[in-house]
Amino acid sequence: MTRAYNFNAGPAAIPLEVLQQAQAEFIDYDGAGMALMEMSHRSATYEKVNQEAQDLLRELMNIPDNYKILFLQGGASTQFAMIPMNFLSEGKVGAYVDTGAWAGKAIKEAKTVGEAVIAASSKEDSYMRVPQASEIVVPENAAYVHVTSNETIGGVQYKAFPELGNVPLIADMSSDILSRPVDVSKFGLIYAGAQKNLGPSGVTVVIVREDLIAESPKSIPTMLRYDTHAKANSLYNTPPSFAVYMVGLVLKWIKAKGGLAEVERYNLNKTKLIYDVIDESNGFYEGCANKEDRSPMNITFRIQGKNEELEKKFVKESEAAGFVGLKGHRDVGGLRASTYNAVPLESCEALAKFMKEFQARNA
Repeated sequence: MTRAYNFNAGPAAIPLEVLQQAQAEFIDYDGAGMALMEMSHRSATYEKVNQEAQDLLRELMNIPDNYKILFLQGGASTQFAMIPMNFLSEGKVGAYVDTGAWAGKAIKEAKTVGEAVIAASSKEDSYMRVPQASEIVVPENAAYVHVTSNETIGGVQYKAFPELGNVPLIADMSSDILSRPVDVSKFGLIYAGAQKNLGPSGVTVVIVREDLIAESPKSIPTMLRYDTHAKANSLYNTPPSFAVYMVGLVLKWIKAKGGLAEVERYNLNKTKLIYDVIDESNGFYEGCANKEDRSPMNITFRIQGKNEELEKKFVKESEAAGFVGLKGHRDVGGLRASTYNAVPLESCEALAKFMKEFQARNA
């Protein structure tokens, strides 16, 4: 078969090698005579899968021993609620840096639980930049400061994270986790939906410092308490076992690639191919995000003065040429290429070539 040039924003590309291994093991996993998704999550076989995925993630991200790794369900959207439910004790507020659509959803959800304030915002700049650390105003009674490390819709990314002293930093890393080395010790909690860089949809990874979840509030439902899942090693209830297995395979693939430093180098090289076409197009293509804050995961751009008719033509012709997912998010329009870890260099080379040819035909 011919594989599509997959630039979907999520669910997104999964490494071909991972898909092939999963295919080979699908019906009979580890000689058990059944698929992994048919097995009990209490079995020794699945417990090994669960633990191996945790161990690999800890190794690749250099996660300190005083952090728990949880495999949960409900996506990052459920974390928008779990975080304030677990951490907003009486008299405390959640402080949020507003960098776009996903930060906005986290803020909105937090306000249904308790008090949330905006510590900094790039709204006046149409969310096309990331606020500087000096712009962040942290209330004295802040329980935490929340950031979205990479905004998939706007295409902006934190290049460095703010230093906040004793106030825990929480980050939604759904769209750039494992794309580069990160100092986990700077964070109180990191969370990420798997469907962009980690594997298929269905599992959400939470990396959380143990002291923050030693005792979650007894007033919230059991399933929404972090300590519930930490004490049970993510096996309190039936987990998304196949999704966790796939995460483990992706982590093995990343390790085989040389780890996060090598993955970052590869990502920057392939993303540069597309950004260079934009920058060298003499205004035919217009990058949306400020250059210093551009995301290597989500490349957002427009065509000459937001020419929607030409953008529709671009999408139609790209689809005919085997490209998938280049239409911008419905809330902002335009064009977007999501170049997550599993998007190969060859796909980016093909897109860069297509963009040059499209410009030559339509400039």
